[in-house]
Amino acid sequence: MISQRQKKLFGIVVIMSTALLFSCGEELSIDEPGNLVPKTVTQDTSLPTIYANGAWLHSEAFGPEDGTMIIAIHGGPGGDYRYLLNCKDLTDSGYRVVFYDQRGSGLSERFPKRSYISLKQGAIDLMYDELTAVISHYRKSPNQKVILFGHSWGAILASGYLGKYPDMAQGLILCEPGGLKWKEIEDYIKESRSFKYWGEILNDATYLDQFITGKEDQHEILDYKMAMMASRNDITGEGDFDPSSNWRSGAVIMDALFSIGEAYKIDFSEGLENYTTPSLFFYSGRNRAYHDSWAQKITSHYTNIQVVKVSGVGHDGIVTNTQAWNEQTKPAIINYINSL
Repeated sequence: MISQRQKKLFGIVVIMSTALLFSCGEELSIDEPGNLVPKTVTQDTSLPTIYANGAWLHSEAFGPEDGTMIIAIHGGPGGDYRYLLNCKDLTDSGYRVVFYDQRGSGLSERFPKRSYISLKQGAIDLMYDELTAVISHYRKSPNQKVILFGHSWGAILASGYLGKYPDMAQGLILCEPGGLKWKEIEDYIKESRSFKYWGEILNDATYLDQFITGKEDQHEILDYKMAMMASRNDITGEGDFDPSSNWRSGAVIMDALFSIGEAYKIDFSEGLENYTTPSLFFYSGRNRAYHDSWAQKITSHYTNIQVVKVSGVGHDGIVTNTQAWNEQTKPAIINYINSL
């Protein structure tokens, strides 16, 4: 029996195919840049771009150049910073807010899967080195304060980074990192994704494979399929897939980093005891996988942490929900930074 979701996917494929067939005389290939998903910075030179640690990254910054610098680190792996743009409001308080799409993610440059897998655990260091390069690109003086603001995977990445380089930031803001030790990450994924959800995803993937099949490094096709399979999650409180909240997924780097994490049991809490600066930790009231006891478990990895539970929203709503952002998240961030 064909589900409503499959019918929707079928309809989209039919519309897309019809449009490609009749909208113009020129034959278009779905794996050519710009036909299926937005172009990356290496394909569209008009996009705001920086060069950092060997990669062209989609990046931009707002606010006074010498203000306390807040580096927004998006989730995923394989997400992009578009859903974090509410953070631009912090420029009203005199802060410099920096956004960047991590390599292989959003509109940043793509790399083959083997380029990550061949590095083994070193692929995580590659992500750390990229963050260092982003900070260096925008920092105007050694005295300019740096605050890391990470959401989900971005919070995991920021934690691991300061565990290794505790002097690289003067503040740390975290939004629902699933876990820091690999076992925690695995447990959180199982808790936050029901069997039905995964079954539906696999069903959709198989169904979509009848029309579009991507090989290992066909980024356009794989990124498109990853975006199509994003879905509402009633457990974490994440909303329906909204094309306007993200630019483009990064399927290859997501697959590569999960494979590396699973193979080498990466521990992102390592060294965090050396980061003693106060940190600010948000979790959401509607994420049923992030209950109070789980928040207590994850926050126990930090030596000096202030915890805020954001009511009325789920995983992404801490930042994306305008009311929660204006009334709960943003005031707590401003108070926290002023206290440093």
